[in-house]
Amino acid sequence: MEIKYIFDNAKDLENKKVILNGWIRNHRPQKEFGFIDFSDGTCFKHLQIVYDNTLSNFLDVSKLLVGSSISVEGTLVKSSGNQEYEVKAKSIAILDSCPDDYPIQAKRHTKEFLRENAYLRPRTNMFQAVFRVRSLAAQGIHKYFGDNGYIYFNAPIITASDCEGAGEMFQVTTLDLDKVAKSGKVDYSKDFFGKLTGLTVSGQLEAETYALAFSKVYTFGPTFRAENSNTKTHMAEFWMIEPEIAFCDLFGLMDIEEEMLKYVIKYVLDNAKDEIEFLDKFVENGLKAKLEKVVNSKFVRVTHEEVIKILKESNEKFEFTPEYGEDIAKEHEKYITEHFGGPVFIYNWPKDIKAFYMKQNDDGKTVGAVDLELPGVGELIGGSQREENYDKLVNRMKELGMNVDDMYWYVNLRKYGSSIHSGFGLGFERLVMYLTGMENIRDVIPYYRTPGNCEF
Repeated sequence: MEIKYIFDNAKDLENKKVILNGWIRNHRPQKEFGFIDFSDGTCFKHLQIVYDNTLSNFLDVSKLLVGSSISVEGTLVKSSGNQEYEVKAKSIAILDSCPDDYPIQAKRHTKEFLRENAYLRPRTNMFQAVFRVRSLAAQGIHKYFGDNGYIYFNAPIITASDCEGAGEMFQVTTLDLDKVAKSGKVDYSKDFFGKLTGLTVSGQLEAETYALAFSKVYTFGPTFRAENSNTKTHMAEFWMIEPEIAFCDLFGLMDIEEEMLKYVIKYVLDNAKDEIEFLDKFVENGLKAKLEKVVNSKFVRVTHEEVIKILKESNEKFEFTPEYGEDIAKEHEKYITEHFGGPVFIYNWPKDIKAFYMKQNDDGKTVGAVDLELPGVGELIGGSQREENYDKLVNRMKELGMNVDDMYWYVNLRKYGSSIHSGFGLGFERLVMYLTGMENIRDVIPYYRTPGNCEF
């Protein structure tokens, strides 16, 4: 019987026999009785097991340490302690006793220590909460898109297309690198795919091909960036949600982003009450109120040019001076969200700092791009209306020195029944950081991949 089932049906199970399998999270043995904080991982709550010296193996049980796995048979009864119910044990079978060098003891550990023991950290309350929220957020994302008629599209992980054009792809090869090093020559025609390939940085381009057949699709899968960065918000492997929507312009895209984000946050708030309460208390005070405010707020929409004007007229002393035609820094994002008191869409960005595939506006200077900025986190979602005009897209690619022939299939979409279409990318781990209050992206993914780190 699972603990979740017991809590969900406690009234019906009161004074009845229950059998449980799980782990000791804390243990307080006394001379003639003892208390075990017991978990089986099926819900965030733990169940207290009370035993006494009538157990046939009382001495052995009283010596059990944190981490040991046990099977308990007993009766569910009302508790006289802090919890509502507890189990009065009739028998406890020792499945595996844990030694005293077990790293995860019943005390608080630093996040750095837990990263070093990442294979054990899901046993702690903090990471039980984090990864339950991560799971629920993923369920909420799939439910939102499924309920709204989107096709779930699985973008390829191995690709020859560098969507972002930044040259930060991990190369995929079966060539003998020792021979390549000795000869100083690389013949990709002899490689597995017959050409230079890498791990995907985005599923967007491939998703566009399906959006122009199904109208609405979304990807949700791993992406990779070979960026030598060790910040709290960057990893080499991370998950992305990337919808693509035909017959949708930039303003319709903002409507979808706002609706989706509010839906997912509310889904987590409704289904992770215990986890959010714990994270609010021990990770980020005010977390629940922050999330509820986003759900109930109206997102502001302002152009990039207007943002720069606001920043310049603010009389704030920024480390990086805001300039028209240039990107904005983290400090600018922070000021803008505080200025408007909530989430802000910044749209119509300078063409020269954005990707080749974005819709070119009539002013010749900007593109139909949009970033969603959230208080305390900065940019969470980046999207754009895609350039649907064949000639404009080809000319832009040539301006940037791109090989149009290599992207023939993408360009041809603008010849064969082209339409207005838009899409966005949402970094899943950054969303989970926002939902949990965790400050380091390494703490919201089961096993993080960063420069110099590929353990476990």
